[in-house]
Amino acid sequence: MRRLQLLISFFLIFIFIFGFTIPCLAEETAYVWSSSSNSVNRQSNTDGMDREAEVENTNNMVATNAEEEANHNSLNLESASAILIEQTTGQVLYEHNAHEPLRPASVTKVMSILLIMEAIDNGSLALSDAIPCSENAASMGGSQIWLDPRETLTVDEMLKAICVASANDCVVAMAEYIGGSEEAFVQMMNDKAKELGMKDTTFKNCHGLDEDGHVTSSYDIALMSKELLNHHPQITKYTTIWTDSLRDGKSELTNTNKLIRTYKGATGLKTGSTGLALYNLSASATRDDLSLIAVIMKAPSTKVRFAEAQKLLDYGFNTFCFKQFGKKEEVVKSISVNKGVRSKVDAILSDNAGTLIEKGKDKNMEQNLTLDDTVTAPISAGQKLGEISFSLNGQILSTVDIVAKNDVEKINLFTMSKKVIYSWIDLLRS
Repeated sequence: MRRLQLLISFFLIFIFIFGFTIPCLAEETAYVWSSSSNSVNRQSNTDGMDREAEVENTNNMVATNAEEEANHNSLNLESASAILIEQTTGQVLYEHNAHEPLRPASVTKVMSILLIMEAIDNGSLALSDAIPCSENAASMGGSQIWLDPRETLTVDEMLKAICVASANDCVVAMAEYIGGSEEAFVQMMNDKAKELGMKDTTFKNCHGLDEDGHVTSSYDIALMSKELLNHHPQITKYTTIWTDSLRDGKSELTNTNKLIRTYKGATGLKTGSTGLALYNLSASATRDDLSLIAVIMKAPSTKVRFAEAQKLLDYGFNTFCFKQFGKKEEVVKSISVNKGVRSKVDAILSDNAGTLIEKGKDKNMEQNLTLDDTVTAPISAGQKLGEISFSLNGQILSTVDIVAKNDVEKINLFTMSKKVIYSWIDLLRS
């Protein structure tokens, strides 16, 4: 009797499938996603390139006053070149001769470290790998830990020596290991610089010792520092070390970046100095969700280098704040799905939602959400469903896409039949 009931139930469900599916299939070509669907603060969309240009232009406007003052060196910096950027977006908050090509000295190692971290992340290098030292690496002058060609250090130890003690011998050993030769590694550095848009830069070596034609700018240093910190944040495990040791405590290391010890929120990054380059620094710090990078080039003394980097960072933290509106994958809304095997899909933020803004102006911020109440299957996870933008006085400061959290298949004879059959089998087993 029970089996008969189940068969009757299955027959009725099968009838329902045909009754439901055929009208849906018949409507497919006639259905149009109405542009007048209900939405919150719906705005007309511009094409992607126009929107990117608009966002870039308006991002630059956030710090217009600061940049205008910077062009006149309103902070009275003694250094030949300087820049302050917001780390996440790269937005320029202050600049002074930021594109002047100058000798970077050991700040060069920011790019070398970036390539090392990329090799670790792509699996071609491990922190536990033993790195040999060549005669060439051991012969490097300047700051070093006196590598011996007969010894090896792990990548972890090499990174510690490079980030803390600015060891030229270690960075050359790493370059030879990754690139096959220092020359090949330097070509990788220049290729990466081109990829990052570092137009003022030509690398001649991986360590930064003075060499004709080996130049970059404070703007370009900020670009590669941003890339390193944003995509390889684990590097701060090394760049925030004040003192440490290698070789079972026989080699003492002290960070060349004094701000690590004295500046609240300091996260790095790299110092550099030679007789020709004078005193350089890429200094990074984070406070209250705001991360900044200050670059100083050709300061007349090490004291001025650190003082002016701190002046830039203080200016940034005192003038700006980062307004957080939502975190990546946070659900914005649950949307109804037409013709889907599921009736709802969660619309989530594709990235962290927030923007840099001058302090005291956050009360005038406006939030605009462009998102329909209903979408039509099929839907793919990560598919853009809308966007949310944040503006000040009518100027868009940042925009974040809203995407689907999950796939939603379209209802058809196969998907519905599959769903019914699985339900029927579960029923028979019970």
